[in-house]
Amino acid sequence: MTQEERISEAISLLQELGLKEYEARCFLALTQLSTGTAKEIHEISEVPRTRVYDAIGVLESEGLVEVQHASPQRFRAVGIAEATRTLRRKYDTRIETLESNLQTIERRKLEEDDTQLQEVWSLMGNEAIESRTLDLIDEAESEIALLVVDEELLSETLFEHLEAARERELSILLGGQTESITAQLGTGLPNVRTFETGLDWLTGPAVAHEVAISRILLVDRETLLIGSYYPDADDEKAREQAVFARGLENGIVVLLRRLVSAGLAPSNDPGNG
Repeated sequence: MTQEERISEAISLLQELGLKEYEARCFLALTQLSTGTAKEIHEISEVPRTRVYDAIGVLESEGLVEVQHASPQRFRAVGIAEATRTLRRKYDTRIETLESNLQTIERRKLEEDDTQLQEVWSLMGNEAIESRTLDLIDEAESEIALLVVDEELLSETLFEHLEAARERELSILLGGQTESITAQLGTGLPNVRTFETGLDWLTGPAVAHEVAISRILLVDRETLLIGSYYPDADDEKAREQAVFARGLENGIVVLLRRLVSAGLAPSNDPGNG
């Protein structure tokens, strides 16, 4: 990545964190200078000189820039660590406020809410699916059955949440589609039962554009998440999609429960006995 590409990406990220474009450009310019005047900031950032002072005023109020009252005035950015802490606090505060507001907004009750026992929803994108996976593991009350097909899903965060579930004394069953995945599951969670599935069809034939199963998660025998992806997709973050099903009587849940435990001896199946 070139210097120009890094700066462009940093400007975009700063805008996502709440700064306007001119503010982000001025801040990035000051990170490249020990101190700078409005003229110097203008020359590096390409922000119109008449707008530099407005942008600097906002950055100063946000705690990202310091001002030396000389003639001409000079400015400098706070340290990178301090700036990221400031932005993180601001971002976290907004998230906390949003969460509080969302929780206090009253949900409208629909007539079918009382009768809808089965639900099937879809999710898109690796981050959204990973977040739902972790939430379901954390919400589990009795049993977690997880079959991992895509080795890239074996993150440190996943192991941490599964370990927390083990400490809650839940019944946990972990399956890997390959010997390598099974070995990593066993190493990361040595006190949890693991097995290698014989369901080779989960990955499909080795041809271009062929969809494959990435993960199957079943929680408390009534909530199911099954992910799929295209192994040859270019976008690693958005390539995965999933179906999320909830409901004790859901036939899909019953079917996948049997598939997840396929390859286990009946005596090792937590559903028996």
